[in-house]
Amino acid sequence: MSAVSVPPGGVTSRLAQELEVQRERLLPCVHCGFCLPACPTYNRLGDENDSPRGRLHLMKAVVEGRLDPASDAFHTHIDRCLGCRACEPVCPSGVEYGTLLELARHTAAEHRPQGRLTRMLLFVMASRALRSLLFAGGRVLRASGLAALGARALPSAGVLRSARFGLAMLAATAAWRMPGVRSSRGVAAPVSDDAKRGTGRRVAVLTGCVQEGLYGRVNQSTMRTLEANGFEVVEVKGQDCCGALHAHGGDLDRARALAKTNVEVFLASGVDLVVVNAAGCGAAMKEYGTLLESDGDDHARARDLASRVRDVTEVLAEVGPRRGAAVECSVAYDHPCHLLHAQRISRPPLQVLDAIPGVEVRVIANAEECCGGAGIYGITHPDLGGRIGADKVAAVRAVGADAVATPNPGCMMQIGAGLVMDGAPEGVVHPVELLDESYRRAGYYGEPSTQRSPG
Repeated sequence: MSAVSVPPGGVTSRLAQELEVQRERLLPCVHCGFCLPACPTYNRLGDENDSPRGRLHLMKAVVEGRLDPASDAFHTHIDRCLGCRACEPVCPSGVEYGTLLELARHTAAEHRPQGRLTRMLLFVMASRALRSLLFAGGRVLRASGLAALGARALPSAGVLRSARFGLAMLAATAAWRMPGVRSSRGVAAPVSDDAKRGTGRRVAVLTGCVQEGLYGRVNQSTMRTLEANGFEVVEVKGQDCCGALHAHGGDLDRARALAKTNVEVFLASGVDLVVVNAAGCGAAMKEYGTLLESDGDDHARARDLASRVRDVTEVLAEVGPRRGAAVECSVAYDHPCHLLHAQRISRPPLQVLDAIPGVEVRVIANAEECCGGAGIYGITHPDLGGRIGADKVAAVRAVGADAVATPNPGCMMQIGAGLVMDGAPEGVVHPVELLDESYRRAGYYGEPSTQRSPG
């Protein structure tokens, strides 16, 4: 590992001082190596600097003034991390790796500009108007078939490789055409008195940015299935992007600004819970207290909101989702990293799928490993992200299912893009979409139907 000397006194910028404040968070690492086999980048590159303990060593060197935060050593290896947090559950010392990674990237960005593509994406995603235009254009490309055509026709190498992958991601957001009713098995039972009375809990749904822009149908499925299970769903206006992409990308200032907006509007709504159907967003919101820990009064309010955040599968599994009508299909299930590793949620999505008559669930091999999407990683790191993604697609295809189910839009797009570029027949679906279809066929929303809601 090469180090670049810095002047006496070490790092002095405000943002680097934020990393200095985290010195105690770096101390628990004893370099035991339990994190190595869990790390996708270390497993593929074999470089100690591309392991969690190697990156923690680099962070500590910056804090202690032994390494220049603008150096190639710091920038390259911190940037290569997926941020999947698979190292956290296996760490015997409880190192808060995700928080430290975001602080390290913030420090790196302060001393050395991020890539143009990263800066552009984070800028657009922080603006309601700009991302609305971006996603509107994306929906037009998807609906016209041009996204799918480009994903098939553009070359897989050279300067157009990233364009092909981006179009494949867009094409993968189209709704999966679920199989028709093949059996009368599993017709829904009458609504119980408990369901009629409701749970007595008022909930809001985070509409999100990518989710609202490209997966509006998932938001609608989320709201309908919550209401079908007795929750009162409250619309909260003024909410914004959760800030996860910005925090992962090293732009903590924008992430904090977005978080403060959400803390304000969701707490003002007085809801009992904030339900999230995107694993990355849920993890970010559950950690608002850490993100805003140096912001005085906002810290206490952020912790209050964070305590109310739940993944939609977490909420449904807690009450025991009602059974609907049959949806005869097989699905390959993959764990989103920020649900499994960051939120430590593994069973609830499977419990939701188990509540759907006719659905056969097949958990794929190495389902605990990252798919290579990791926010914008699949776009900004096409080589390494592509290698990891290809392994995930191969695991999905190996189980021979009709579709892959995973409760995170980034994973749906990354895996879906690989399937599209392979010309594979498998679809991609969020678990609540399947539950929603089961309820629709059972007639919970009116007349029984096999039609999907708009994508």
